[in-house]
Amino acid sequence: MALAWRNVRKAFYMETSLGILHLCPPSSCASWISVPRLTLHTKPSMPSCDFSPERYQSLPYSRVLEIHKENLSPVQTAYFQKPLLLHQGHMEWLFDSEGNRYLDFFSGIVTVSVGHCHPKVTAVAQKQMDRLWHTSSVFFHPSMHEYADKLSALLPEPLKVIFLVNSGSEANDLAMMMARAYSNHTDIISFRGAYHGCSPYTLGLTNVGIYKTQLPSGMGCQSTMCPDIFRGPWGGSYCRDSPVQTVRKCSCSPDCCQAKEQYIEQFKETLNTSVAKSIAGFFAEPIQGVNGVVQYPKEFLKEAFALVRERGGVCIADEVQTGFGRLGSHFWGFQSHDVLPDIVTMAKGIGNGFPMAAVVTTPEIAKSLAKCLHHFSTFGGNPLACAIGSAVLEVIKEENLQKNSQEVGTYMLLKFAKLRDEFDIIGDVRGKGLMMGIEMVQDKMSRQPLPKTEVNQIHEDCKDMGLLVGRGGNFSQTFRIAPPMCITKLEVDFAFEVFRAALIQHMERRAK
Repeated sequence: MALAWRNVRKAFYMETSLGILHLCPPSSCASWISVPRLTLHTKPSMPSCDFSPERYQSLPYSRVLEIHKENLSPVQTAYFQKPLLLHQGHMEWLFDSEGNRYLDFFSGIVTVSVGHCHPKVTAVAQKQMDRLWHTSSVFFHPSMHEYADKLSALLPEPLKVIFLVNSGSEANDLAMMMARAYSNHTDIISFRGAYHGCSPYTLGLTNVGIYKTQLPSGMGCQSTMCPDIFRGPWGGSYCRDSPVQTVRKCSCSPDCCQAKEQYIEQFKETLNTSVAKSIAGFFAEPIQGVNGVVQYPKEFLKEAFALVRERGGVCIADEVQTGFGRLGSHFWGFQSHDVLPDIVTMAKGIGNGFPMAAVVTTPEIAKSLAKCLHHFSTFGGNPLACAIGSAVLEVIKEENLQKNSQEVGTYMLLKFAKLRDEFDIIGDVRGKGLMMGIEMVQDKMSRQPLPKTEVNQIHEDCKDMGLLVGRGGNFSQTFRIAPPMCITKLEVDFAFEVFRAALIQHMERRAK
């Protein structure tokens, strides 16, 4: 059903010089109408949706606020001055307790891969729940072995041994242990701006300011300069693997990036001064997520991996946000860098929102871990998670979602790049596939982050017009956009118009 509806929308999608043709909801009209280009005070028209949510009948909003204040973590993580109380989801849409509909362009922090409550995934989950929920790995069950067979087929040799766990932090915890067990060394390097988890162990790898703590944690971890082409000291107009490059000028030729060479020298400096002569490993996200969808110069990871292996270390690709076809050109982010890691960690999109994660490595590294640790996870690889994981892989293939990520993602990046040319407060638009960052600045010349209060207001305005996007960057200055992979160009157009309207409103406030 979900695939059929998307095909109908794609078949009828068209754009004219006057505007975009939208299919109106049945309650408002029965034919196509032309929607003019956005004027200064026009609220963009939301695309139609073939789904009606149930009526919300749970806790009153005031009671939710009381319980949250009294019984849940005091750490403030919720977006918006009045946090949304979400009630139901369908594919790329979310509905709040008041019945308002939102286009989800953040996927529950880059987690909903094939769509909220995807019909096939939901049906598989319900069927498995009626059969068997839990056994733990002390017993065999077919869904775990079926899933391992499907997942291993998607990874290159020799990455064929799978450890099933429950979260990205747990996966990276285990990968750290693997690297140290195999190498018999301690030091692990990660980028500044990296996010690899919030457990006591992985906090040593995570280098985003708000996640650092004064308490002892993550011993034996060392940060190195992030090769950030936009905000770093070097970068230009040919550096990254993206349809959109920075506006920074450089003297590089298209096939030779001088910025890459400068950042490699910084990486060598870390190896020569900040870690032991032999190291355990190096963690890298193919594209940094929490730091605001930061991309590295082409060929950087290939050279960095070689340097790490010269020191006896292993190379770990953190695919928690980039994996499962989201980047479009490849199923795994590391493939877009033309590298082969020794360990791959994955979570989030693996289960479309169900708690599930995995570490995949070589037989040799897996055996080295088994010699020093009797690794066990009570819930890792449980029947329900594995059935859902298999269904997600099937949907990605059946609905050509990797191809959709490539086509719609490229369309989205090129479209939003136009806003960088129109508004001086947009410093950079970057990304690959359906993973995009829009970095807000005070002005393009200084590249200083736009004050958080101003970014907050733009964020609120997008929400008020029905668009949900995420935030990232060390100063929360970057909008992170990563919709479910079922998104269409029609919905990208709506998101573009909403974001542009929010920017216009912001400029009006500034003028006053």
